[in-house]
Order: sequence, then C-alpha cells, then structure tokens
Amino acid sequence: MLRKLAHWYGTLLSWLLVASVAVLVFPVSLQIFSRYTELIPSYIWTEEMARFFFIWSIMLGAMVGIREGTHFVVDLWPPMNPRAQAALRLVSSVFVLAFAVVFLWWGIDFTRFAFNRISELAELPLWVIHVAWPLAGATWILFQGEHVWNDLRVVARSGA
Repeated sequence: MLRKLAHWYGTLLSWLLVASVAVLVFPVSLQIFSRYTELIPSYIWTEEMARFFFIWSIMLGAMVGIREGTHFVVDLWPPMNPRAQAALRLVSSVFVLAFAVVFLWWGIDFTRFAFNRISELAELPLWVIHVAWPLAGATWILFQGEHVWNDLRVVARSGA
C-alpha cells in the first residue's frame, strides 16, 4: 500500500515538475520580449513570478531525483557485488536522510517565518514559496526510506 502511494506521489511530482517548468517559460518569455521590443510592456511582476516557479522547479526536481535514485549520487567505487553496493548505498543514505531532516526541521521554521508575509511585487503569500523546503525534506525522507528498505532487504537476503 505504501509503495503504491509513493509511486503515485512520485508520478504526481513528475507532472508538477513538467507543469512548473512549462509555466516558468511564460514570465521569462515576457521579460525577454519586453526588453527587446516595445510591443509588450515591461511587467515587473514577471521577475518575481519567474523566481517563484524556478524555486519550485528546483525543489520538485530534487524530489523526483531522490525518487529515481539519481540525486546525491556519485559513482566513485569500482563494480561490486549487489550486497556491497547495497551496504554502500545504506551508508550514503544516512547522509541523505540527515540532509532531509535538516530541510524538514528548519524548513518548518522558514515557512513559519513567512506565514504572515507577502511578496513585494505580486503580493503573493510567501509561505507558498517557503513550504517547498519542508515538503522537499519530508518527500526525501519518504523516498529515501523506500531505498533504505530495499537495500536492507538486499543486504539481509545476500547475508543469509
């Protein structure tokens, strides 16, 4: 049940990432065209909107990267047997999980700080942007926890 939920959530994040990048193109394009032509007025809110969607695109991409096992990955070691690879991934998972806890813990404070504040230009609530950090931390814990579970099973199965 939890694996199905994680799979569904990962698929949702992938689609949200596509949507955020697609929407990001609009304010950036308006900025570019307004600089070089007089046909489009120079909208000041487009810079802020582009920054907000850029932040969400980065955070969503990091969440999807953890889900797919491609974020925080460095291939330094020579080819090893599956048990050794799983054990090494478990060690690196401890650091990823620690990083995720930092994002979750301090991301909650970061979001609380912005809860009653609005952005300067578009007057959007800032917590909508800041909530990306604790959400990323919680998502990393969920997805990395799934990887840890899989690696523990490989280590246990190979050791028996």
